[in-house]
Amino acid sequence: MNLEYFIAKRIHFQQGKKNISRPAVRIATIGIALGLAVMIISVAVVIGFKNEIRNKTIGFGGHVQITNFDNNNTYEMNPIKADKALIKKISSLEGVKHVQRFVTKPGIIKTNTEFQGIVVKGVDANFDWEFFKANLVEGNILNLTSNKPLNEIIISRYLANLLGLKLGDSFFTYFIQDQVRARKFKITGIYSTNFIEYDKLIILTDMRHVQHLNDWDENSFSGLEVLISKFDDIDKVGNEVSDAVSNKFNNEGETYYTQTIKQLNPQIFSWLELLDMNVWVILFLMLSVAGFNMISGLLILILERTNMIGILKSLGAENWSIRKIFLYHSAFLIGKGMFWGNVIGLSLCAIQYFTGIIPLDPEAYYVATVPVSFNWLFIILLNLGTLIASLLMMIGPSYLITKIDPAKIIRYE
Repeated sequence: MNLEYFIAKRIHFQQGKKNISRPAVRIATIGIALGLAVMIISVAVVIGFKNEIRNKTIGFGGHVQITNFDNNNTYEMNPIKADKALIKKISSLEGVKHVQRFVTKPGIIKTNTEFQGIVVKGVDANFDWEFFKANLVEGNILNLTSNKPLNEIIISRYLANLLGLKLGDSFFTYFIQDQVRARKFKITGIYSTNFIEYDKLIILTDMRHVQHLNDWDENSFSGLEVLISKFDDIDKVGNEVSDAVSNKFNNEGETYYTQTIKQLNPQIFSWLELLDMNVWVILFLMLSVAGFNMISGLLILILERTNMIGILKSLGAENWSIRKIFLYHSAFLIGKGMFWGNVIGLSLCAIQYFTGIIPLDPEAYYVATVPVSFNWLFIILLNLGTLIASLLMMIGPSYLITKIDPAKIIRYE
């Protein structure tokens, strides 16, 4: 144990209740604790919110979509031909987890008292139900293994409440073409994602119904959805998928078009990116407040210990050696504040994570409660960054020690 550390430890653990610096030190420690707690909560909530919105957007459309180039970004699409060879080619790309076909068609649900415009999304037995299983609140997912088209659908709770429907009810859906065509469906499952933008539109049913309504054969689809293993690789995989289908054409010579979910929903992902800026502003402000509290506390500690500083200098101690004593002491105080900051921040996040005690308006925020995500790597880096930044801020004020004249101090004493 070196001398500076030993003295700093004695000072820290032998603080008397009558010390002038005690209130300032306590305020500085509380400032560090509250600042770190706010930073942890901010990061956990923003990461959780981004993950929730991103996963819901992907759940409705996949990471990458392949459609006809002339689809005009509508649900009434021109078809593409997607045979097994093309799907196998895309599935073999690095980072691709799953490829699934879909067919969409706009329609109108009409009940005895209400009507609502919707989009019917047809899927087949190869569809990945993981997202909808996680958000299913009543009933079951579709069993599409039968050789006959299934007259069942999965509808959102938002639409069910709006139209006065419940599990097991049947209703007619009308499709406007050259002539109005109607299909009767039975509700076999109800989902709720709280993502109103999609909940108010999407119902899922057997793809064969939608293909028949579009007068398409069994190899014609609105598009393909590509699910990937890591979201961070979405641009890279999107480019590789685009290259894989760049020479594909349908029967009319129309090309295939590849878009990532970020390109399909630029407004949502731009909004999510703005949240990162908010987090950095919060981190900067909290770190600044905590740092200035520690600077005030350190200056008071130095002024209170001028007698000790004078004696150490008269005994031959160098300025940097004495400054290290107070930097060690500051590190103890910062560590104590960080400990309680982690306890407070992580405890509040855990309470929200397990209970969802703080609600949100789903129509405004797309989630029913404040989401929380524990990114442990980020939390560790946040702690290290707080410690290093706080200690660096202490170096400047510790320079005051070099201005203390031991002769004057001892003469005064």
